[in-house]
Amino acid sequence: MIRPFVPWPDTRLRKPAAPVDAVTDETREIWADMVDTMETMPGVGLAAPQIGIMQQLAVVDASEARGQAVLMANPKVLHASVELRPHEEASPNLPGVSALIKRPRAVTVRFLNAEGQSEDRDFVGLWATSVQHQIDHLAGRMYFDRLSRVKRDMLLRKAARSGRG
Repeated sequence: MIRPFVPWPDTRLRKPAAPVDAVTDETREIWADMVDTMETMPGVGLAAPQIGIMQQLAVVDASEARGQAVLMANPKVLHASVELRPHEEASPNLPGVSALIKRPRAVTVRFLNAEGQSEDRDFVGLWATSVQHQIDHLAGRMYFDRLSRVKRDMLLRKAARSGRG
């Protein structure tokens, strides 16, 4: 099921999501809806707070073929590369604007997988960018929070002028 996005500046986008105690059938249903919703953007990741679910759940699929979504509960970065990778980031919660954000090129992330098992996985390139973007959402941060105050204010003014912010 495709779920609607929470529009910026909804306060839920600024609140940390609650940790997931255990992966349940309900969790798997939410992930399935998140993948369906992500595919309509089209995007390479989605965090549960973006659709109003205040749980630490994220999905990421930066594959060319699609259908390779990694389902994560409580994702945490264990290690990040020193080398940064710039990428133009955006969010369906604030459509019509984007910004070049530099993040570590590679990360190792620990999360609960669809079986409820703890898993450590390495992500590189666009996968790493998307995972970090989703983890920011789970902490109540937006990608533009990584910009300087001047650039962030310009981006939000541009969004407001276009009737989206």
